[in-house]
Amino acid sequence: MTQSPQQVTPSAVTPPAPRPSADDAAPPALSTRFEWSRLWLPLATTVAFLFAWHYAVILLSKDRDLFPTPWKVVRAIIELAEKGVLINYIVSSLFRVTAGFALAVIVGVPFGLLLGWFGTLSRMFNPLIQVLRPISPIAWIPVAILWFGVDDRAPVFLIFLASVFPIAVTAMAAVQNIQPVYVRAARNFGLSRSQLFRRVILPATMPQILTGIRIALGIAWLVVVAAEMVAVDPRSGGLGYLIIDARNAGKRYDLVVAGMVMIGLIGLALDALVRQVEKFDEVRWGYANK
Repeated sequence: MTQSPQQVTPSAVTPPAPRPSADDAAPPALSTRFEWSRLWLPLATTVAFLFAWHYAVILLSKDRDLFPTPWKVVRAIIELAEKGVLINYIVSSLFRVTAGFALAVIVGVPFGLLLGWFGTLSRMFNPLIQVLRPISPIAWIPVAILWFGVDDRAPVFLIFLASVFPIAVTAMAAVQNIQPVYVRAARNFGLSRSQLFRRVILPATMPQILTGIRIALGIAWLVVVAAEMVAVDPRSGGLGYLIIDARNAGKRYDLVVAGMVMIGLIGLALDALVRQVEKFDEVRWGYANK
């Protein structure tokens, strides 16, 4: 008798496990290389800049005291730290920037959102904003001294003026540029006016508002340096006062550049701090690259 072939059901056959492809293994390696490039590319650029700075001073400057080398600047920062004045200058400047900038955010963001949401308010106040916005904050220094004297209130007022207009204009433009489909969809779901503003308008405008805040923060640092040169009490100091004082007292250009370097480093740190807000889930959805 011939035996019939054994019946094999599809469930009795175990398919071979899929082998990982080269494409599946590529993303981790690419991600690792990308993370390393974010570290060594800025580092290499900084080192190259410092070498170029050093040799440019040596080769092109007949009198090396006119512009210091990077090492002299480092020694000047150490000198300020040892005297205990560096931290006082930094704290004084940060206090003025924080006070004026925080006031600008508190006033500028709601005001800009209201101007963008209500067309009547925009038509009322936009011409006045466009007239005041191009006026340099430096031009307000005599008025600030007249109103507040040589006091911390003068630079705080100047920083507020320099920051509030970019923030308000950015917030207003962000509301006006919202896609109408978002508003129509929210209204179809029966959202009230306050719910629409809180759950749709504010999250949709947040990326552009943060961009305006970053720009205004850079402007605030520019203004605090100029204001501290002429509109502060020498006893309160500040990085701007350090620069002008080092220039007048013995032409210490190493201290001048040291103050400039500290301003740049603190500005970089503040910008990085603002950028951390962009990583929040409530904000990230508004960016193209998530």
